[in-house]
Amino acid sequence: MAVPKFQDFLYPFLRLLKDRDMTKADITSALISHFSLTEEDCAIRTRSGSLTQLSDRIGWCVQWLRRAEFIEIVTRATYRITSVGLKYLSTHSNLRQSDLMKYPAFAAYASSKNISTHTTSPTSDNPHISELTPTEQLEQAHETISNDLAADLLSKVMEQTPTFFEHLVVDLLVKMGYGGSNSDAARVTQLTNDEGIDGIIYEDKLGLDKIYLQAKRWTNPVGRPVIQQFAGALVGQNASKGVFITTSSYSKEARNYVAGLHQKIVLIDGSELAKYMIEYNVGVSTKKVYEVKRIDNDYFEE
Repeated sequence: MAVPKFQDFLYPFLRLLKDRDMTKADITSALISHFSLTEEDCAIRTRSGSLTQLSDRIGWCVQWLRRAEFIEIVTRATYRITSVGLKYLSTHSNLRQSDLMKYPAFAAYASSKNISTHTTSPTSDNPHISELTPTEQLEQAHETISNDLAADLLSKVMEQTPTFFEHLVVDLLVKMGYGGSNSDAARVTQLTNDEGIDGIIYEDKLGLDKIYLQAKRWTNPVGRPVIQQFAGALVGQNASKGVFITTSSYSKEARNYVAGLHQKIVLIDGSELAKYMIEYNVGVSTKKVYEVKRIDNDYFEE
């Protein structure tokens, strides 16, 4: 099964502490058993890949239950239920954000942190937002911004001249690490009069191997015949590696054809092109940087 949603952890977490103090490791193990999670489930990572979904969701359970004064820290990573938490357990069989909002301590925290910022009120139970941890909300917001930027970036590329596009492709591959810093390691060679390019770039700083490039600034999908022509051009150059870049997409036949070749040809479509441009800062600039920090427990150890 998939890892349960964030709020599904709240009540089981609290109930585990009903009769005794527990360490975070013991709580995690008990919750894994409670939800019958497999090793594969426990290994699923958040979108950023910085931590597992399980660790993230349990971590935010601790944060929310502490802010509501349902639990307290006894010693490092060891938790105890409070009288407030015990009273809640005695009268309830479930626990959600809307329940926590009835407690002034948590309501004040939620208001100050603007929890569920995609809604008009922090008490909202919008299923697409309130079921996410703050970490997941941040990652989702970043993905939304990146997707919007990618769409705008691709539109901007389509507005440029073919010559500009030719140099953009070479600039991108140099930024990705091909050709090193040698100004002669990558160049555009106009072999055709269409809106694509033929370019050559060295695979490394020493120039031990060349990669041949072709790009199509198209809106229609690139079909198999065009890729066959490119593969033939590689044979004519006695080359074994090529990169074909388009602002559109590739037909299924084109992709299947490439999969069966002895030559190594990489196909980059419009969405991948935009993604790489963002990743390697080609045509974009950083507007603002947010840092997510955690307590350094080692600092407080004697």
